[in-house]
Amino acid sequence: MIIPIRCFSCGKLIASSFKPYLELIEKGETAEDAFKKLGLERFCCRRMIISHVDLIDDLLRFPRLQ
Repeated sequence: MIIPIRCFSCGKLIASSFKPYLELIEKGETAEDAFKKLGLERFCCRRMIISHVDLIDDLLRFPRLQ
């Protein structure tokens, strides 16, 4: 769905790091280097970014239920 605003475990803001993370990965950076550049040191925050599956584009194809 949509990336959570805050980490579920520690409460750190992570939503603003998702797009820069994807851009760094597309440029060929490793995940470890991307996390260091973005300042995500905790494993709980890294888990939130790595385990996110962006389904919003798939869901928007279906009509709303009324």
